[in-house]
Formats: sequence, C-alpha cells, structure tokens
Amino acid sequence: MNRKQTLCSLMLTVAGMVHAADGWPSKPITMIVPSAPAGSTDIVARLLGEQFPAVLGQPAIIENKPGAAGNIGTEAVARAPGDGYTLLVQYSGYHVGNPALFSQIRWKTTDFAPVALVMRAPHVVTVSGNLPASNLRDFISYGQKNGKGIFFASSGIGSIQHIAGEMFGKQAKVPVTHVAYKGAGPVITDLISGQVDMFVTTPPSVIGQIQAGKLKALAYAGPRRHPSMPNVPTSAEAGLPGYEVESWFAVFAPAKTPPEVTAKLAAAIKTIVESPAYRKRIEDQGAFATYMGPTELAKFVDQETRSWAKVVRESNIKAE
Repeated sequence: MNRKQTLCSLMLTVAGMVHAADGWPSKPITMIVPSAPAGSTDIVARLLGEQFPAVLGQPAIIENKPGAAGNIGTEAVARAPGDGYTLLVQYSGYHVGNPALFSQIRWKTTDFAPVALVMRAPHVVTVSGNLPASNLRDFISYGQKNGKGIFFASSGIGSIQHIAGEMFGKQAKVPVTHVAYKGAGPVITDLISGQVDMFVTTPPSVIGQIQAGKLKALAYAGPRRHPSMPNVPTSAEAGLPGYEVESWFAVFAPAKTPPEVTAKLAAAIKTIVESPAYRKRIEDQGAFATYMGPTELAKFVDQETRSWAKVVRESNIKAE
C-alpha cells in the first residue's frame, strides 16, 4: 500500500469512527455485571442504568453473569463487539486482582477501554446480629477464646473480601478460616443465620440488613466515618488501627470501542455520577460517588494492577 492509499484508509477509518459516535446509541445498551444480584456491583449498575434513558436516550439492560470469581462475565465483555452496546460494570478486586491470582484466565486488563470510575467504597466489618459481640473488641475476644476462631466469608478465593479477612486475622491476632461463596447475596443469607461469623465488604451489599438489625456493623474500614452510618466507628476508633480496606467500581468497554463512543459514554456517566440524586443514593448505601474519566482511570488501573500483584504475592494467595 502506497502513502496515498494509506492516508485514504486512515481518513476512512476516522470518518467511520466519528459516524459511529454520531449514531450511537441507537438501541438499548447491555451492562454486564460479573457477579450475582444484590451485591455492590449489581447495585451500582442498576443505579447507573436507570438514568441511561434520560442522559443517552436508550435504556440499559442489566445482565448478571456470575461465576469463576468474576471471570465469566468479564471475559464475555472482553470478547464482545466494540460497538458501545456491551459494557462491563466492574469491581476492583476482579479487574486488577484476578490477573495476579489466575494464571490461565482468558482476558487481561488491556482487553478493555476504561470509561469511568463511578463509586469508591471503604469496607465495613459485618457480623451476624445474633453474635454475642456488640463491638469490635468483643468480637476479637470472642474469636480468640471460642476455640474455633472466626469463620469469615468472601465472594470468592482471592477476592478483596478474602484478602480483607486474612488481613483482619493477622492484625487482630485471631485464627481465621475462609469460606468462599459465588457472590454477596448467598453470603448475606448465611451470615444472618450464623453459618459464618464475619463478612468484610462494601456497605451497599449489607446496609439494608444492618439497618434492619439482622447484621451488625462493628467498624468502617476507612479513614473517617461515613455520614450514612454515623454511629459506626472507624477501625482505628474501634480498636484496630491501620485496618483500612477499599473497593472501587468502574465502567469499561471492549478495547476496540471507538474512542469517540467511549468519550460520549464517559460524558453521560459523568452527568449521572455528579448529579445530587445519584450522590445521595450512593451515600445512602454507605459509599462515595466518585467520577474519574477514561485517561485518569487508565492510569489508576495500571497503578492498582501493580499494587494488587504485590499484595497477592506477599499474601501468598492462590486461586488455582
């Protein structure tokens, strides 16, 4: 191909991308959640999706594809057409943790175009409402004295809840046993019934049960208290200084999605995330509405990927 042909080809490609952005979206947008319903990722996807008709003129279809620690749903989006009609609503542990945990997953972070960060959520130390512990110090003492230690739940081997539970055991000097589930929904059922003792997770998954008295929140694992849970002390205030755990949630598209479509989508999501209504609903869930655009999110993902690889290596956690 000569120089003139190359230039013509490039111009046609650019024109096609611009045309794609001009016509997008012309049909409903599917948002894949790689975990079970009722978890934090599912909740934030639905809060975003219900605003799509107003900001994009098309509805969002939320599709849960749980399994294999998030890898099934994540891979589905990695293999989807890059046309802006299939998006991934992703949780940090899956996106930057799984590449370090699984040696044979069939996707990588470069298979995705970062679109927007939409929520950050320090975790909350949650226990059954029937457990004989009203504060974190009592719970630690219970774990040290009952002869069995603490059985803690997670949404999968190598998930941030898994790492958070192992960290809790080390810092609190309590024997812990990990029980892996396929999502937050099944965990909550067993936590309420007392089948497991503890779940360190993002507040949206458990705040309803906490407010109903079915679960107890013993500590907020962030640097400051959250306005929706003013009576829940930070880990430092509760007696475990330095114990901080946070997850983030973001929207990604397949890597081949035209940048113009990604930019249009990011602008629409920015409008949603920065709206007072969305912010209030996220804060009511015990988290923080936080926007980050494609360029900033790409740098953040790269940084987080390196950080998670270090944590997984030092924790010696094996998912396979």
